[in-house]
Amino acid sequence: MMEDRDALLALLRWQVEMGADEAIGDAPVNRLAEPVSREPAEPRSPTPAASGGMPERARAPSSLPLEPVQESVSAARRIADACATLEDLRAALGEFDQCTLKATATNLVFADGNPASGLMFIGEAPGADEDRQGTPFVGQSGKLLDKMLAAIGRDRRSAYITNITFWRPPGNRAPTTLEAELCLPFLERHIQLVQPRLIVLLGKSAAATILETQEGITRIRGKWRSYGKNGLDVPVLPTYHPAYLLRQPSAKRDAWQDFLKVKTRLESLDTPQ
Repeated sequence: MMEDRDALLALLRWQVEMGADEAIGDAPVNRLAEPVSREPAEPRSPTPAASGGMPERARAPSSLPLEPVQESVSAARRIADACATLEDLRAALGEFDQCTLKATATNLVFADGNPASGLMFIGEAPGADEDRQGTPFVGQSGKLLDKMLAAIGRDRRSAYITNITFWRPPGNRAPTTLEAELCLPFLERHIQLVQPRLIVLLGKSAAATILETQEGITRIRGKWRSYGKNGLDVPVLPTYHPAYLLRQPSAKRDAWQDFLKVKTRLESLDTPQ
């Protein structure tokens, strides 16, 4: 009996670490059981999913009125541009209420590491551990990132880490386009204030937001791009997110090659011309 209890607790801990920390019903549903009734249901119009479109919940953000969204993004831009320091920016995010993620999150997750290091990592969004602690990349993904940094002679004292959104999406889902748009003015000001010499984008969402591309991460990873906003010209390298590497260990080889490129590029920047 004790072994069964320990096994169930271990399974529960694993589910929480993977982000399954929100119940969607009072009891599990047996999808293989026979339906209770075979009587025809009342006719109804097809749902977006049934007609080949996206589910209603996934489509909701894009169906919001355009003008209020633009006004919120413009307000975020004005607030972000008025921030003269990283402390100002963090305080402004603490007061910003236009992003709905803030209402469901526990903590603002701003950044970690050394902003003067010259090396900036940008991930997707905080997870459950990050939301509890208010620090990016402290869960299993963060532990792997720490190992990857150590492999090129870096740590959190010689790197700077943030995300494209500053609050955890419910259920650890990916941020919506609208959520990313509302956070983008703060992220762009973040980059401008940090003045990194090199940026590493962790995962598809970060790459899509910063590089304004719809190309998949497997296609663009390991290829140098450039970030050229606000008078900056910063080399950018997209690579896999550590969470993906935990699910697909075979991709670690490619990520290792990408981190070697980062190390070599940083060394070339340090070498007098």
